[in-house]
Amino acid sequence: MQQDLFLNSQENLLPFQGEVRFYPHFFEDTQADELMRSFQESLAWRQEPIRIFGREIMQPRLTALYGEAGMPYGYSGIQMTPLPWTPELMAVKTKIEEFTQLRFTHVLCNYYRNGQDSMGWHRDNEQVLGQNPSIASVTFGAPRKFQLRHYTQKSIKRDVLLSHGSLLMMQGESQHFWEHQLPKSSKILGPRINLTFRKLIR
Repeated sequence: MQQDLFLNSQENLLPFQGEVRFYPHFFEDTQADELMRSFQESLAWRQEPIRIFGREIMQPRLTALYGEAGMPYGYSGIQMTPLPWTPELMAVKTKIEEFTQLRFTHVLCNYYRNGQDSMGWHRDNEQVLGQNPSIASVTFGAPRKFQLRHYTQKSIKRDVLLSHGSLLMMQGESQHFWEHQLPKSSKILGPRINLTFRKLIR
């Protein structure tokens, strides 16, 4: 099994077929603290049912969608209508866009209340995201292990510790050939908020 834990790297973390880069101090601690508190209190968090292997279960996390009007986003049987951008979300979006020189239309927000909240293996490959989507993932709160594995060669894995105020960029062919998850952890007690910015194609 090929597996590494990356704590601080701006190089491509994938050995082939895609690009994933990690920026651990994208936000300073003070700003990250303020944004974490703001997002906990101000975003319209909901727990949605999803359909997995033909059965409906409640997502083990809270979610919210913000973005451009008239462009819904769906996955796993969920159809979400975006809420208007908040000033804080727009500020984070602007900072990421200036850094990456990319444009994003929506942000899917995930609130992991403790280590028992999680997200299973999946790829962000919905048709509305286009051929080779760029996903910008920002973390606030408790650090969590983020896992990547090759879609067909599942023994090839990469682990990244997503820290408070960090940015993870997934680009190129990564959503074709790699899947990712945020596993449960009995050691994590604190909450984590994850903002995943993406561009939807009309």
